[in-house]
Amino acid sequence: MAQWCQLQLLECKYLEQVDQLYDDSFPMDIRQYLSRWIESIDWDTVAVQDSLATIRFHDLLAQLDDQHSRFALESNFLLQHNIRKIKRNLQDRFQEDPVHMAMIISRNLKEEQKILAIAKSVEQESEGTVSAMVVEKQKLDGKVKEMKDRVQAADQNIKSLEDLQDEYDFKVNTLKNRENEMNSMTAKELEIEKKMILRMCLELKAKRQDVVAQLVDVLNVTQALLSDLISEELPEWKQRQQIACIGGPPNACVDQLQNWFTAVAESLQQARQQLKKLQELELKFTYESDPIVQKKAILEARALELLKNLLSNSLVVERQPCMPTHPQRPLVLKTGVQFTVKLRCLVKLQEFNYQLKVKVLFDKDVTEKKGFRKFNILGTNTKVMNMEESNGSLAAEFRHLQLKEQKVAGNRTNEGPLIVTEELHSLSFESELTHNQSGLDVKLEALSLPVVVISNVCQLPSGWASILWYNMLTAEPKNLKFFLSPPAAKWSQLSEILSWQFSSVTKRGLNQEQLNMLADKLLGSKAQRNPEGQIPWTKFCKSPNEKSFPFWLWIEGILDLIKRHLLSLWNDGSIIAFLSKEREKALLSDKCPGTFLLRFSESSKDGAITFTWIEHDVHDKPVFHSVEPYTKKELTAVSLPDIIRTYKVMAAENIPENPLRFLYPNIPKDKAFGKYYPKPTDAPEPMDVDNQERSGYMKTELISVSEVPPSRLHENMMPMSPDDFKALEQYVSPRDIDAMISDFQDQN
Repeated sequence: MAQWCQLQLLECKYLEQVDQLYDDSFPMDIRQYLSRWIESIDWDTVAVQDSLATIRFHDLLAQLDDQHSRFALESNFLLQHNIRKIKRNLQDRFQEDPVHMAMIISRNLKEEQKILAIAKSVEQESEGTVSAMVVEKQKLDGKVKEMKDRVQAADQNIKSLEDLQDEYDFKVNTLKNRENEMNSMTAKELEIEKKMILRMCLELKAKRQDVVAQLVDVLNVTQALLSDLISEELPEWKQRQQIACIGGPPNACVDQLQNWFTAVAESLQQARQQLKKLQELELKFTYESDPIVQKKAILEARALELLKNLLSNSLVVERQPCMPTHPQRPLVLKTGVQFTVKLRCLVKLQEFNYQLKVKVLFDKDVTEKKGFRKFNILGTNTKVMNMEESNGSLAAEFRHLQLKEQKVAGNRTNEGPLIVTEELHSLSFESELTHNQSGLDVKLEALSLPVVVISNVCQLPSGWASILWYNMLTAEPKNLKFFLSPPAAKWSQLSEILSWQFSSVTKRGLNQEQLNMLADKLLGSKAQRNPEGQIPWTKFCKSPNEKSFPFWLWIEGILDLIKRHLLSLWNDGSIIAFLSKEREKALLSDKCPGTFLLRFSESSKDGAITFTWIEHDVHDKPVFHSVEPYTKKELTAVSLPDIIRTYKVMAAENIPENPLRFLYPNIPKDKAFGKYYPKPTDAPEPMDVDNQERSGYMKTELISVSEVPPSRLHENMMPMSPDDFKALEQYVSPRDIDAMISDFQDQN
């Protein structure tokens, strides 16, 4: 079944996660209309090839034209309009940068796969042992059901009380009328009627006492549930959102939280209506020590206070501030570049639709401090929350906000306490709910996670490092002075964050072997096994001296290299990635000659990859060779699989040859990389030959060549032993082995 079709079958909470993947940069309409075509394309490959991305961009526009034609045949003017608008927006946004569009589609498809995997995992867990978290949510669902049941029971009890009071009034009035009529009742009948009315009066008083006690119980249960939501569930959701922002698992669906908040609000509103009904009954009948008279005002005040408390905590930042141009780097904002942010009210009541006007403020509560920059927020800074634009939730999305630095004399000096990328700022959101019918006058506030404001895109990696460090170590959104004295991180914390940086943009995170090498780099080899090892902020993001560069910028350069040039190889697991030279030699030392591995260079700030292979000299001593690392510049010209395919080593008196035979541990080179080689072209036709002769040019191919001292190559190389060939039989056919032997004999 197609991926998009599978997603449609998921529960609401998973569909909400899918909804969060799509916004104006790439609307869900395109995903819906062109689902088959989108899933038929290898967007990972498209995202790393400019020319192919351009072709696919125009293919997508053509697909939209076809969809527009179908809507025209159906005379659906509205959908025709929407398609035209979507096409114009795509052209404006991606015409000059189609690779960015391909990266968005690739990322969204991967996130959809993760959502499907999580849904499947949860389904499997439900068949066996249910996770502790699911059990807790089920308990909360049980509490919500219990609250609703008690509210309904109180409602029935009040109706029963009303019926009993009406019957009592009728009996009393009937008795009075008959007493006024001459000879209508005997003394005995009168006595019987009075005793019956007395019993009804006692029953009525007991019923009133019971109803009031029942409403007290309803508010007690509601208050306990409200406390769970505000003190536990809401903070947990916000913490999961923090993790999702820095590359962790996607945040759990906010719809479930909204359902709980809304259920409590509805129950409180119903309880308040029930108290109004008791007031009506009190006006018809009361007596000394009437529990309604004694408790009604207290219960009304308590119900109102609980509702206000619920509402004041119901405004949340559903989607944190993010530039659409950098969807995987939220919370880093560049001056002059539009960013988006989405708010939601967790209490979804129809009477609140279009009643909440949200205003956004920047650094509202920041006290004056010399050296910190100040900004004006541009764009539409007020929005009315409504259900029509947000799939039924009560939400508001700010889509066109920008920041502009205030150019005030003396605003920032060299004496500033922090560098630009360590300054933390915040967006706050304010609203007020005034609902006369409900007697509500509540102020709602929400605060974004701290943001870093940059003025140049080259500051983005350092800004993202600050966001990672902050959200890894604290959950206090008002702690904007965090980097005045940043705490150290435990290796157990940082290692998980580092792995997320890779898994959030590729299909693979970091394995334990790779993490151990990084621990070596940060903590030293003796400390790498200690998960409690402390890494200070300066060691993560500062240069210890002028000749070196920060650890994080090295990782960021590698991530960019992977995204642009090595994505498929990384996803295949072909790149070992991070290895010390000692570990590299240990892995290769017992391998066949020509076995090589791929690793990232430790000496390149902007990201580079190299390969190392092994040879054996005449004394069977292993000899290792590493090629000069390839950077983005070289990989833009020739792909790494092509470099490996055509790589040559040349000595003065020998024919150039390719020393690379097996990808570690023992995979034949062509088997590992064959699918990435360019497809062989057909032989040129006569006309092509004529054209070549007329042009005067011969066809060329870029290859990598390394020079070695004379005779070194063959002096160091040793033929593979029969045991070596035997070990490779499971990977290489006998015919291939014979061919290798023949090639080797020809060369020697």
